[in-house]
Amino acid sequence: MKPELLLPAGNAESFNAAVEGGADAVYMGVRKFNARGRAANFTLEQLQSVLKIAGDQNKRVYLTLNTVVKNEEIPELMELLSVLAQTKVAALIIQDWGVYYLVKKFFPDIKLHASTQMQTHNSVGVNFADKMDFGRVILARELTFEELQAIKKHTILPLEVFAHGALCYSFSGACLFSSFLGGSGANRGLCAQPCRRLFETGESQKFMFSLKDHQLISYVPSLMELGITSLKIEGRMRSAEYTYRVAQAYRMAIDEPERMDEAKEILTRDLGRQKTSYFMGGSLQKAITDNPATGIFLGKITRVSAEGFAFNAPFELEEGNRIRVHSPEGAVKEAIKLKDFTSNKRNFIKVDKPDSEAKKGDMVFLAEFRNDKFKNKLAEQGDKVPQALSQNEIRKMVSQLRHKKEHNQRNIFVRIDQVEWIKKIYIRSVDKVILNFPKRQWKDFMTGNPFIQRNKKKFIIELPKFIAEGDVDHYRNFCNRCKVEGFTHFMVSQLSQIDLLPDNVTVSVNENVYSFNDATIALFKEKGIRHWVYPYENEKQNLKLQTDRDGIVPVFFHPDLFYSRMPIKLEEDNQETFADDNELVYRRTVRDGITIVTPETPVAFFQDMRELKKEGYHNFLLDFSRIKPSQNKFNTSIKHLHDGEQLQPSVSFNFSKGLK
Repeated sequence: MKPELLLPAGNAESFNAAVEGGADAVYMGVRKFNARGRAANFTLEQLQSVLKIAGDQNKRVYLTLNTVVKNEEIPELMELLSVLAQTKVAALIIQDWGVYYLVKKFFPDIKLHASTQMQTHNSVGVNFADKMDFGRVILARELTFEELQAIKKHTILPLEVFAHGALCYSFSGACLFSSFLGGSGANRGLCAQPCRRLFETGESQKFMFSLKDHQLISYVPSLMELGITSLKIEGRMRSAEYTYRVAQAYRMAIDEPERMDEAKEILTRDLGRQKTSYFMGGSLQKAITDNPATGIFLGKITRVSAEGFAFNAPFELEEGNRIRVHSPEGAVKEAIKLKDFTSNKRNFIKVDKPDSEAKKGDMVFLAEFRNDKFKNKLAEQGDKVPQALSQNEIRKMVSQLRHKKEHNQRNIFVRIDQVEWIKKIYIRSVDKVILNFPKRQWKDFMTGNPFIQRNKKKFIIELPKFIAEGDVDHYRNFCNRCKVEGFTHFMVSQLSQIDLLPDNVTVSVNENVYSFNDATIALFKEKGIRHWVYPYENEKQNLKLQTDRDGIVPVFFHPDLFYSRMPIKLEEDNQETFADDNELVYRRTVRDGITIVTPETPVAFFQDMRELKKEGYHNFLLDFSRIKPSQNKFNTSIKHLHDGEQLQPSVSFNFSKGLK
């Protein structure tokens, strides 16, 4: 059976290009709640037109609602869901467990797909999604072919795989870098692409985290044989021309595999970045690109005059082609539609543009050929947009999500990531210690030490964010061994990890499982979750507007800005820190094969303790991960917590300034 070819539609022109290129289905967003908030996206009237056109041609339309939702946005989301429930949308692609809860409770006929931002990367995650009644899982991009084979062998739920397009350096859904730099959260659809920035690694600046584009066209026959349900093309922010060319190529590879070379040739002009097969290809040595720009590199500017600039191109350019001029550092200076230009037989291009900011040495890229023309409007009028629920009905539904404070006693939670911390903390001053050790250190902890045995009820065993398919049995056995040793409180980093735990244990969830709204917390309570840590990129206003007060508020931590399976190389072998162009310093840690980037300066808001207590919050987290074990650091932080004094130096992340 052939896989579905799933194409992006960032606007009407891209939708038309996808259909003409041979898509079986498209995915698209409306103006809010989708992970490509910077794309044009669609109105509800346009959605109805898309559904009419797609239905007439037997094509499916999936709608992306794959961002995390603030508590104040729930009524607006409910209004949208009430409309979508009456349309012919094939499924919603979601990230937020709160959105899941709202759909299942109030709009159960809507079908759901688990977004790649849910970080599903093993068979446990897929089978959990199946149990939770998802119709499909979109797997993480960081899987090897062998892992994909093993996952397929142990699951029955339809699987969707990203086959072509941009790669994020961090696991999707686990990147906080954009949010940290300016409050534009990737999990809110507003990623500022920090992985495409220059970083200083000593004497030089490099694009350390900028990955080439994914291209798996050579693997299409193998993916078909494996029985993958859908091949997904990334690119809602890209041009219609890109959508059409990529659709053409993959359509050809699926339908006529004997024309594979021709399909690959089409992709040489997809106007993306250089290509990598990433983990699927088994080689990561050349996955990082020196040039983060999309488009075809034409050359460097060799002459600049009052009339414009000139460069040598590798092939003939035509009127209507669009070019972009970049500085040597990669910043876009200007975009130009070729109109007033001359070209000789050697493709020496002279562009007439007296007001150009171009300088000698700047790079020129072909952004669009503009040879393929697609309508930028939708050809048909769709059905009338269905009537939304009344505001009174929505208020009644939202009122069912309200939470009463169940506990009043103040609890201090501490997280440590090295066994050496055990000797540095004064355990009587805290209520719970979350243990997040590397695999090799757990044997050093479970030694029958009398101190550990006396305090085992205070320890919470935490599972990592990423568990490769080959490690599933290891962690299942590890959790069973922990219970035998008397450790019965676990904290999971993915909701699906509940299925790795033995029976009759206490379960909590960490900040990686987003408790951003009352709906998510209602799901946690239904699942019997004991504690939940609010997200590190959360804001004070969102905490105030939710009705739950029993979660754990992080007040001191070094957030994982990047959490990646992709290694990076710094200038010196023993180098651990690097800086960005604003001279902010970051630290790289490699742990169990995962590269983690954290800010050198901690996030702390001890100064807000009085306000948080007044609001009714009573559980607080001090996270000493990524810090060298130090009794002085522990004592100082505990003192600031009790005194409500600001820690210097520290930053407040989004807590005060807000998350967009």
